[in-house]
Amino acid sequence: MLGSLSLLWLVAMTTSLVSQAQIVTMEDYQEGEEDDVTGTTPSLAVRCNYDRCRHLQVPCKELQKVGSVACLCPGLSREDQQPEPPRLVEVQTVAEEGYAVAHWCAPFSPVSHYWLLLWESNGAPQQSASLNATVRRAEVKGLKPGVAYVLCVVAANDAGKSNVPGADVEGPENWTGPSLGPCRKFIMPPKPVTLVHAAVGVGTVLALLSCAALVWHFCLRDRWGCPRRRQGTSTAQNSDAL
Repeated sequence: MLGSLSLLWLVAMTTSLVSQAQIVTMEDYQEGEEDDVTGTTPSLAVRCNYDRCRHLQVPCKELQKVGSVACLCPGLSREDQQPEPPRLVEVQTVAEEGYAVAHWCAPFSPVSHYWLLLWESNGAPQQSASLNATVRRAEVKGLKPGVAYVLCVVAANDAGKSNVPGADVEGPENWTGPSLGPCRKFIMPPKPVTLVHAAVGVGTVLALLSCAALVWHFCLRDRWGCPRRRQGTSTAQNSDAL
């Protein structure tokens, strides 16, 4: 009899524990579903509005801080490594004013500042003032018309500066660097005013030569006379004599 009661009590306790365990499990599951429904879906990361060739471009890390949505920046080399060379995209010459405008793209490296190097002839290059890391465009003034130059852009950080290909070559005439690198060779065209003056000078010389030829022709004619005129005169005189 006692054994039967003990068995019944054991079965009842087991059933109660199983029911409680099932109830707790279902409640937790229902709460988890409610959290999934009411929770916000994380937004996908997009690329930052960063263009490494844009003039006065804010650093990409600064864009990540001020943006309302998380954005991705292009991969850069380590800060303890010297930067890679920038890419000099173009050099626009302004012959009227005697200067050129250089436009370059930043390297995929941390950069603290830039500067320009200009070779005019044999010897050391001329170095510009330091330009901050947002600059992508700069003017080079005081260029002479008809002269060949080599212009390079250099990037620098705390670890060092970027390499300049062909820096040991003497003179722009011997420079044979890559066209898509940090340097570019160009020739400053003559000023339009100079061309106008040259055209006027050539026209003046031609006019003077024409005048001199006409004067010389008339001088010879007055000195030696005109054969046709003399022949006509003698014929008329002979007719009168007859």
